[in-house]
Amino acid sequence: MTKLTLDHVHSSLNFQIKHMMVSKAKGEFESFDVEFSGDLNDLPSAQVVVTIPVTSINTGNEQRDGHLRSGDFFEADQYPNLVFRSTSIEKISEEEYKVTGDFTIKGETREETFTVEYNGTSKSPLDGSTVAGFDVSGKIDREAYGLTYNAALETGGVLLGKDVKFEGNFEFVVSE
Repeated sequence: MTKLTLDHVHSSLNFQIKHMMVSKAKGEFESFDVEFSGDLNDLPSAQVVVTIPVTSINTGNEQRDGHLRSGDFFEADQYPNLVFRSTSIEKISEEEYKVTGDFTIKGETREETFTVEYNGTSKSPLDGSTVAGFDVSGKIDREAYGLTYNAALETGGVLLGKDVKFEGNFEFVVSE
């Protein structure tokens, strides 16, 4: 069994959503944890749990961040975390995997699938530790989780798209 410890300094979790039908609003979660149980040499048998505190959302705009934490969106006081628990990992190619699991947002759980690229391992020249890297991407329909806040635009369309795209880059310290 491989033990992976998330290196928060070299990891990120970003999102984007269509804004006013013409551009994208972007942000990140500044805090998150990824628990890995399994063997790097047999990723399809591994289990992954990702926990993301809603209060760590950062769009670069304090007023918008507060709105996202409110009852119009995530209801952070009542539902403090987004949680993804893998249920299956399918190998697509030597580096690419499809990770399917239960994603819980605002008390609603749905099955979602994300694409994961395993970047392999490397030795750190600083301390000799072994590190592993993964890139994750995918999208969800926010409305399926009760995140339905929106506003009609006088030019047609709506303020916010329903698809939220995620991109994560994760580096772990490997130990046995």
